[in-house]
Amino acid sequence: MKALRLHRWNVTPREAARIQLRLRERLELADRLPPRIAAVAGADIALDLRRREAIAGVVVFRFPEMVEIERVAARSRVAFPYVPGLLSFREIPALLKAFARLRHAPDLIFCDAHGYAHPRRFGLACHLGVLLDRPTIGCAKSILVGEARKFSMRAGAWTPLEDKGEVIGAALRTRAGVKPVYISQGHRISLARAIEFARAVGGPFRIPRPTREADIFVETVKREGKQAARRKGSPK
Repeated sequence: MKALRLHRWNVTPREAARIQLRLRERLELADRLPPRIAAVAGADIALDLRRREAIAGVVVFRFPEMVEIERVAARSRVAFPYVPGLLSFREIPALLKAFARLRHAPDLIFCDAHGYAHPRRFGLACHLGVLLDRPTIGCAKSILVGEARKFSMRAGAWTPLEDKGEVIGAALRTRAGVKPVYISQGHRISLARAIEFARAVGGPFRIPRPTREADIFVETVKREGKQAARRKGSPK
């Protein structure tokens, strides 16, 4: 998969925020999905701060069966500082390298990150979707901005996530009695369809299967890399 080259990555935090606002003009929050969703992907990042590396993982599934068909990983040097709201500038370069290695391009991408539920309404899921020109969904474990009211504990229930009077996402109860996950639009999808797809790929755990599998994958790659480095450095 090829990405659009819409900006530089070697920028200051102030420049990064301006890039988010500029790229937000390209954001599509209405459904522009393929006629048939045949493959979905989960994308996540693990950071190896000792090496100053981001390890990206993408896991692709056939949909709706949710049978895994491919997984790829890639590493990229982390140059951008940790700044809340600007994580895409630390993480997307590695993600783009991973997506470039895919043989099966997904029709829809789930990101372990926020999308529209972001202070500038342009989180990582939006940024990645615009660069790849693909429908994306943000699926986060905690709230970055906004508030959600208390709602039913039954599986599949949801309530709007609101900020300053605007609905920016949804708190979705994926399993009965567990904490919700926070779904938001990334690119080329409505909130209603994003919730629908998040339910469809749920699986038996709190975290929807695409991002859960991607999270496990990148942590495994990170751990195996550390083990290999220790073996290489051990005396013969």
